[in-house]
Amino acid sequence: MGLFQHTKNQQVTPRGKVMAFINQKGGVGKTTMAFNTAHALAHKGHKVLCIDMDPQGNLSLLFTVDAPSKHIHHLLINSLRELKAMHIPALYTQTMVRVGKVDLIPAGQELSGLELTVAGINSPRQLILKKFLEKNAVLEQYDYVIIDGPPTLGLLVVNILCACDGVMIPFRPDEFSKKGLHHFYNVLEDIADMGIVTVPQILAHIPNLIEGRRKQESAELEKMSDAIIEEFGAPKLVMPFKNKASLSKALAQNKSVFDFSSKEYLPLQGQFNTMADIIINWQESYHG
Repeated sequence: MGLFQHTKNQQVTPRGKVMAFINQKGGVGKTTMAFNTAHALAHKGHKVLCIDMDPQGNLSLLFTVDAPSKHIHHLLINSLRELKAMHIPALYTQTMVRVGKVDLIPAGQELSGLELTVAGINSPRQLILKKFLEKNAVLEQYDYVIIDGPPTLGLLVVNILCACDGVMIPFRPDEFSKKGLHHFYNVLEDIADMGIVTVPQILAHIPNLIEGRRKQESAELEKMSDAIIEEFGAPKLVMPFKNKASLSKALAQNKSVFDFSSKEYLPLQGQFNTMADIIINWQESYHG
């Protein structure tokens, strides 16, 4: 898969990296993965910023942010000179919320109308998020920017993919997820065809919310896993995350699995540390 391979001789400036958790299919646990992986990276001593790019704002809710007055939509609009009439006084540092060791730029419902809002601009609409990150030197201030994307493949996701360096893909073992993965790969092909950015690398496919007791699900997981390994290689598929009550309990309290010291959370902490290690090891090889 030459499309997904990083060109080794490409000039790379040392800086923070942008990682996105994306799948066209909803209900696959993208937000949970982004939230806990961000905390895993922070617990390893890295400076982490989360950006909620889903109009539903579920990641923001995990940070106990509901209906913020200033959010990522305003920052994106503010970064466009052509929309100066719509600018509001909002610096990205003023929109941030910190929970524990992780910062967040929250989402707002207005994000759902971004495509219509920017329909008439001359600037490349696919690069709005990328330009925002560059103008504010965000990648000079954080080791990792973790983005939670919406369950669509519209302009928001294209912006995320054009801005990020790597993607993590949570999925459920069912027919809808399988179709969603193929659609996602096609979007990456489209971005490659545009030729305006480096295509983000797929770092991991993450089987998530696995029940394990259903034969149909186990059979589908095996089939999808075999296809992913054949296409991308075994390292691009991680061990399944089971649908554990302890994870639901943590989310209900707006906490990461690293906020608990009881033994029942140790396996989950280990799995999310693995997610963090995949990102860290990739970045080290990227610079190497």
